[in-house]
Amino acid sequence: MAGHSQFKNIMHRKGAQDAKRAKVFTKLIRELTTAARSGLPDPAANPRLRAAIIAARAANMTKDTIDRAVKRGAGGTEGDNYEEIRYEGYGPGGVAVIVEALTDNRNRTAGEVRAAFSKHGGSLGETGSVAFMFDRVGEIIYPAKVGSADDVLEAAIEAGADDCVSETETHRVACKAEDFFAVKDALEKRFGEAGEAKVVWRPQNQVAVDEERAQSLIKMLEVLEDSDDVQNVYANFEIADDVMRKLSA
Repeated sequence: MAGHSQFKNIMHRKGAQDAKRAKVFTKLIRELTTAARSGLPDPAANPRLRAAIIAARAANMTKDTIDRAVKRGAGGTEGDNYEEIRYEGYGPGGVAVIVEALTDNRNRTAGEVRAAFSKHGGSLGETGSVAFMFDRVGEIIYPAKVGSADDVLEAAIEAGADDCVSETETHRVACKAEDFFAVKDALEKRFGEAGEAKVVWRPQNQVAVDEERAQSLIKMLEVLEDSDDVQNVYANFEIADDVMRKLSA
């Protein structure tokens, strides 16, 4: 199980979590509602809802808020019909970008996404135009304290995972998207509930971006993530540490 370079998690850049807490909750509630609507309201029988609840707990959402979102989705409340849309394109420096959205107004969301690309030196493409440069994988993350690197690696192999990278603070397990829930359930029997677990787009290669293009790219990604309709943004960029420090100052 060879290691891989951990790709940038844009949501955690520049300590922006606290400032975006309300928006994060809005996105999580949409996912909870949509997941409950798309299947049974019982997380044990609805893998997508189970994953959404894990994400909500990781963001410290209260049980009452989670339960209300699930009940709203299960009850089919009018106005809670969200459509799943994926946008793909290129940012500054030829960086490939995938945007996942949940929206109740396709025209509004398309306009916002297109504007974010065009105003910051990017170009929106057709569906499938960059997805081939990413792998769709399940990612299960545990804090380092749950066990040694060898223990987690052994458990990951037994669970059917493809990759396990242990770092100072976390163990990061990756698997095929279709094996995600089986691997997650097997690991949770051993280590308890994961700190984070979701299916993501992982870039196959990184594109190095210089300082000038990095500034435009980061701004574009921040504008995309600031949209309530956008759930996730993935990009295959690599920015040197000294450049990131300069831009974050």
